[in-house]
Amino acid sequence: MKEKTKELVYLRSRPRKDGTMSLFLRATVNGVRKDEYLKLYLVPERTKADREKNRNTLALAESIKAQRVVELQQMRFGIDAPVVKDVLFYDYMQAVIDRKEGTTKTSWQNCRAHLLRYEPNLKLKISDITPRWVRGFRDYLDEKAMQWAIDDRKREVEPRQLAQGTKALMFQKLCTVFNLAVKEGLLARNPSLNVERFKEPESDREFLSVEEMRHLAAVPAPSEVLGRAFFFSCLTGLRWSDIEKLTWHEVGKVGNVTRIVFKQKKTRSREYLDVNDQAVTLMGERGEDGARVFAGLGTIQQARISIAAWVKAAGINKHITFHCARHSFAIMMLDAGVDLYTLSKLMGHKSIESTQIYAKILDKHKQAAITRIPKIF
Repeated sequence: MKEKTKELVYLRSRPRKDGTMSLFLRATVNGVRKDEYLKLYLVPERTKADREKNRNTLALAESIKAQRVVELQQMRFGIDAPVVKDVLFYDYMQAVIDRKEGTTKTSWQNCRAHLLRYEPNLKLKISDITPRWVRGFRDYLDEKAMQWAIDDRKREVEPRQLAQGTKALMFQKLCTVFNLAVKEGLLARNPSLNVERFKEPESDREFLSVEEMRHLAAVPAPSEVLGRAFFFSCLTGLRWSDIEKLTWHEVGKVGNVTRIVFKQKKTRSREYLDVNDQAVTLMGERGEDGARVFAGLGTIQQARISIAAWVKAAGINKHITFHCARHSFAIMMLDAGVDLYTLSKLMGHKSIESTQIYAKILDKHKQAAITRIPKIF
């Protein structure tokens, strides 16, 4: 009877609450068992597409496993480990996308669609990508890539060149894929390192003044919960993603002050946010710990449409989205005299540079205000 060979690294799976299976690697190093979760998930196989997706995910997991085996072997002999070369680029990028959620996932899918227009070869290996190939994609975004937009005057859908911000976003996502591949041992070097990035445009961030918030509050919201959530964001600066998932377990008291302790979805950092009495009222009656504070919000796509109609009904001639409530909070705080450092902490920014843009907006707002001063002489 042939003796079974003991593996250095095992690929394992663990069920999750949503019905998917989380893949992880298990290895014993110097007598200590270590698990490495890959952030790769198998979905229930209901369709042919599900089976194909799982096949690609497993292939990627096996590639990472092979790299870890090589790394452990090289630890014994003290030589450099080779890079795994057989991972297909588009399979790997799809696995990265599958880890994303919500609106973030949509922008990643848009990036992959542009990449496929630039390079339709589905058999392209990630290790075969060169800096020249990356520069080619940058040139494609800058000169050839198009997006479809509605022309309000003609009421027609027509192609337009990508906005500068979209170019920057699409290119940055490609660079992120390479960063992850290096981190996970699939590439020795990031091929985008010396390729020039797009400069981010200085965006005009729409916001509501306090007076406009009052006008909006006087008009019935499209739904009771959406109205509460929107003004809660105006009073706290919280993003949609953090409000949508907020549970009563994260809401507590510190003395007489209500405090929210939560993990910010965008940055994954733990935040502590004190809220005022108006915001507490908007949360409504306390429920069970696991219950959502703003249950029944629906999707962000639905919210965009509803908020646009709500703002128009209030007679406000601005392009306002849910995220503009966060901008409104920032401008309101600065206008009230709150310093940039404190505002940065309230908004959960990792660096104060992200907060400084609001100071520039406020300056423009004040400059526009003084032009309305009537002539005296």
